[in-house]
Amino acid sequence: MPAGIGTLFLVSTPIGNLEDMPPRAVRILAEADLVAAEDTRRTGILMQHFGIRNRLESYHDYNKERTGPRLIQRLLNGESIAVVSDAGTPGISDPAFNLVRSAAENRIPVVPIPGPTAAIAALSVSGLPTDRFVFEGFLPAKKGRRTRLGELTKESRTLILYESPHRLIRTLQDLLETLGDRPASVSRELTKKFEETVRGRISELIAFFSGRRILGEFVLIIHGHLDREQKS
Repeated sequence: MPAGIGTLFLVSTPIGNLEDMPPRAVRILAEADLVAAEDTRRTGILMQHFGIRNRLESYHDYNKERTGPRLIQRLLNGESIAVVSDAGTPGISDPAFNLVRSAAENRIPVVPIPGPTAAIAALSVSGLPTDRFVFEGFLPAKKGRRTRLGELTKESRTLILYESPHRLIRTLQDLLETLGDRPASVSRELTKKFEETVRGRISELIAFFSGRRILGEFVLIIHGHLDREQKS
């Protein structure tokens, strides 16, 4: 690598189907001085699949305060680092955001390597308006959950949420109670063998998933608020 300040690469990886791996991502993962991964085991399997040999280091929510400054120092010393999330695009609901902010504060170049993102994939197949939308990530599990939902009641843009399988029904019920019975879609296992998107009113989605074995990671797309003039 050339002398001077290094580059922080945000490398997108498949959210399921390995055929979605960008060729540029393969090259960057091989050429970087270090790969910082949210899950080194998962990233190691991915790199092995594509014949990539490189150094791996953990960077996740539980060690970001300790590891982040050390990675920034390595970048300032001229090393280039590729950041990889569990899947999809780093910096979207994961700790890569903190590293990007620190890099920007230190005037370190940050380069995105575009690729799959579950939020956009689910939005594109939802059948709901895509011209204006807002990404909310995961709702708070406990404290602040009702407050956040209350803030969304008048949001006119299409809403995008992430949710885990064990909280899916609860979240749909909270959405029904707070936002009303709006059109929505639920996507799971995108790009994988058991990919599924279910569309309908929120009450219909609750009925569909109740009593079923709920597996996979979920993306919820909810229609934005419509005032009376828009409805008529």
